[in-house]
Amino acid sequence: MISRDDALALDAADPLAHFRDRFHIPNPDVIYLDGNSLGMPPKRTIERITKIYNNDWANGLIRSWDHWLDMPQHVGDELAPLIGAGPGEVVVHDTTTLNVYQLVHGAIGLRPGRTAIAISEHDFPTDRYVVDGIAEALGYTVRHGFDQLDDVAVVVRSVIDYRTSELVDVKAETARIHDAGALVVWDLSHAVGAIEIDLNGCGAQLAVGCTYKFLNGGPGSPAFTYVAKELQSTIRQPIWGWFATENQFAMGPTFQPRPDIARMLMGTPTIMALAACEVGVQLSAEAGMKAIHAKGSALTGFAIDLCDQFGLPTPTPRDPARRGNHVAVEHPNAKALVHALHSRDILFDFREPNIIRAGCSPLTTRFADLFDGLTAVAHS
Repeated sequence: MISRDDALALDAADPLAHFRDRFHIPNPDVIYLDGNSLGMPPKRTIERITKIYNNDWANGLIRSWDHWLDMPQHVGDELAPLIGAGPGEVVVHDTTTLNVYQLVHGAIGLRPGRTAIAISEHDFPTDRYVVDGIAEALGYTVRHGFDQLDDVAVVVRSVIDYRTSELVDVKAETARIHDAGALVVWDLSHAVGAIEIDLNGCGAQLAVGCTYKFLNGGPGSPAFTYVAKELQSTIRQPIWGWFATENQFAMGPTFQPRPDIARMLMGTPTIMALAACEVGVQLSAEAGMKAIHAKGSALTGFAIDLCDQFGLPTPTPRDPARRGNHVAVEHPNAKALVHALHSRDILFDFREPNIIRAGCSPLTTRFADLFDGLTAVAHS
């Protein structure tokens, strides 16, 4: 039988435990198991935003754009090693929804003559909605599933299933999709900052993801776009904004896309949000994705063991190589139970129809949090 003392012993031996002290946690008694939806705020985020407010905005005023202009690319270069991308292949901007829209359009343009977009009917809603909207506007067919790809221009897939935490074999699926003549846009929103990813090594060419979950960038922090070097000079995106045009301050009469990753930009970047995002990215880089992934595997394995002990069914894969950093618990009264536990400062989240998700954010989640949280679920 696993006891709370076992959980405390694991916390005491955790090499990443000290990172929790780097976060602003007003109430240490809150059991927070929803970092896979919104990460906790790093203490340095507050310091960084205050510095930009006082020094750059208040004192530098318009002059601060001298070092703000390339922030999307600069933060992208800091994020790139976390996902196995190279310098100049990632830019941080706008939202996951907009970035999926851009890349799907761009991929369609690179595969003329094909008339379908493939996505799972169970994938994350924003990805499905974007695909449906593009298909309706352009007269494309939406194919639910990935078996028939002969007329598919682009496949949209999440690396990790947002409900069950099942992890896709990115390398094998990228190769299979490319062999069928299609491109694939990978959604890394539930993977970045949680597991080790090697986009270059997997042959992946297009990807997006958010930064407010495991990267702790803050609510609504900007998303990122990854485009492999070999596609950057030819991919064209549908939203032509002045940050994506060559010689933007010439204010020319026509749009001329930049030759690099910056062609994926749109309008003026959100500087405060980028600064907060950068702090979260730097924390993950400091901890190292190998250590983060190892702790995530340990946390989710511990959670699955507790589910077995308490008789809680879980569809999350037991093989650590096939799961991300949350564990799904099936419960007939999941929605009402999650709501009731919130009133007791035990924070899970709910997904239809009957899933309680236990998020395991390696820089902040403790083994004791999982023990206490899942004990509360089992005994409610």
